[in-house]
Parts: sequence; structure tokens; C-alpha cells
Amino acid sequence: MKIKKTHFILPVVIFISALVMNACRPLRNFYDAPKAWSGDYPVKASLPVPDPAKKNVFIIADSKLTVLFDMLAPYYLFNATEKANVYIITKERVPIFIRRDLFVMPQLSFREADSMQLRADAIVIPALSIRDEHQDPVLIDWIKNHFLPETKMLSICDGSATAAATGLYDGKPITTHASDFAYVSSHFSKPVWVQHVTVTKSGNLFSTAGVSNAVEGSLTVIEELFGKETMKKVLQDVHYPSAEIKTAHRSIALNGSDKFNVLKKVLFRKNRDIGALLENGINEFDMATILELYGRSFPASFKTYVLNGSTVQTKYGLVLISTGDNRIKGLDELHVVRTEPFSPAEEADLKNTRIIRYPHEGSEYLVNTCLERIGKQYGPRFRNFVKISLDYN
Repeated sequence: MKIKKTHFILPVVIFISALVMNACRPLRNFYDAPKAWSGDYPVKASLPVPDPAKKNVFIIADSKLTVLFDMLAPYYLFNATEKANVYIITKERVPIFIRRDLFVMPQLSFREADSMQLRADAIVIPALSIRDEHQDPVLIDWIKNHFLPETKMLSICDGSATAAATGLYDGKPITTHASDFAYVSSHFSKPVWVQHVTVTKSGNLFSTAGVSNAVEGSLTVIEELFGKETMKKVLQDVHYPSAEIKTAHRSIALNGSDKFNVLKKVLFRKNRDIGALLENGINEFDMATILELYGRSFPASFKTYVLNGSTVQTKYGLVLISTGDNRIKGLDELHVVRTEPFSPAEEADLKNTRIIRYPHEGSEYLVNTCLERIGKQYGPRFRNFVKISLDYN
């Protein structure tokens, strides 16, 4: 009898162990704690040269952590107007953590911006590392001191916490990510917290719902600064899925059912090892979309790669720094934003890897392209989880 019990129990234990092992890697990858930059910088930092004919847009960043899409989507969209000097700016010019083994070099520190006597036409506040009232007083004071009567301010997603801490939104409407609404609003009683809109507006103060709504917020401020014709040009550039800026929004928070769908996916579905190739001239919007959406799909691993060296310069001049192992191996798929073919040597290195290509001249909004593919891989319920996590409703 004991032998029979052992024969029955052992396969069950092996099966459960296999499920747990299958789930551990994607969960560990998703919740991997951010690591601040340490050591010297691999790039020599020089001050940008502003075009005096253009308006200045400051995107505030936190070197400890700044949400990738919140920062890079506005960076691309404002640059695409061809009418703005767009700067990612931090308290100190230290590489900004945006995902595991990947940093972006800010263009200015607060002190450097002040030394250049730059006036802010727009200030954008992405979700930073602190989401409650315990903000960095230096950062808060700098924002307040540079918000002039004609300056537009846009808080994105949980950047609402930093924006609310300035006091500028007291008595004014502000919104945030639906899944974080209760938490963030509980720390700031003076703003008027609202939901079910993509963008709020009160005078020169704007705010957006969650991550994906960085697009609607940026387009709204672009129209305010540069007019409808310029906004339409940028809207079409990213193949935005509407002829006008979407304002209606369903503020749906993640619930237990959504989390259960994640658990089912990591336990019973194939958890893929994913890579994304970063190359000189890469489109910041496309890159941010791919990294943000597939980062939320709970892959077994998700790494970024640089074929030559450790740095890449993006389309609009940002320097990305890769600190991981750039040898491409053991991947289920490699996501690539490029139109030209690989060289024979590159093809040889990638012969056993499935290449997923995203040509920028495609006709579909890339957020929708990625969501559709995630749905085909893991089913409509998991796709819905990714949508809600982006506040794309």
C-alpha cells in the first residue's frame, strides 16, 4: 500500500513543482526591483543646443525609476511636432532606470537647465519612483519655480502624485491610473479627483489616466501649444486609432479575476523568453510601446540587446545604455523595429531565433498591434488584463 501511495504522490509532486517553476521566472521578472545606476557613465555628456525659435518642453524624470511609456511617448510626440526643444531632465544628470539592464541618459540636470536660463513652455510629469506625499522637496520646488502663468503642465498616470504634491492642482481636477486611483487620491485631499476621462484640463493644468493615456495627454497639450493642424500631423504619425483625441474613458481597476488570469497564464501557458533589439535611430514611441506591453505579458524573461557596444542613440537623440549581456541566445522571439535586412553575420547569429518585425510605416496603432498578438498567444482574458494594466479602456 505504501508503495502504491508513493507511486501516486510522486508524479503529483513533480507536476506541482513543474507548475511552480514555470510560474517563478515570469513573476520574478515582473517584480524585479529597480536598481539605480552605479559607476561611471559610458557616454560623455554635453549640453544640448536649444533652437530659440522652438518652445521648450521639460519631461521630469527620476533616476531611480521613471515609467518607460509615460516618459518616452511624450518625448517622441512633442519632438514629432518639429516645433519643440524636448528635454528629459533630472535633479542630477544620472542615467535613469527604465527597465532591467536598460537606462536612458537625461539631457539636462536642474542646475544645467537653470544655467542655460531655459523657460518652460510645458512641463510633463511621468510616474516617478514615489507615489505618495513623501516627495523629493528639491524636485517639487523646481517644478513650482518653473511653472509660469503661460506654462502648460501635464501629469501622466501616477505622476499625479508628484503633480498633486506641488499644490498647483489644489481645487482643480486631476486623474490618475484607475488601478491606483484609490491609493494615490487617499494621500492628497486638496485636488478634485475625477475618473472616466482620458485627460483633465483646468486652465494650463492637465492630467491623464493611466499609462496608455500619455498619448491623449500629449496630443491635447500639443494642440494647445501648436494648434490643431500640428496635432493632427502627430496623431497620424503614430497611426492613432481615431480621427480626434479620445476623451471618453472607462476607469476600470484591476480586480481579483484579472490577477487570477495572470496566475493561470504563468502556471499553464508557455512563458516565453523575449528579447528586443535596440539600434541607432530607433523610434522612441515604437520602442516604448513594445517594451511596455510585452513587459506586462509576464514573460519568463525580457531582455534588451545592442548588437555593437553598449549604447544606442534614438531617433530624436536620446542615449540608451544597456548594462546586460548582449549575446543573443536562448530566445523564443526577438522583437525588432527596423526596415533594412540583417547582415549575413547577424542572420547567422539569429538563425535559431524567431524575429518579430515592426516596420514604423505600418498602418496600425502599435499598441493595438501588440495587444492583438498577445491575445492570440494567451487568449482574450489575458489580453484584457494587459489592457487594464495600461488603463487602455
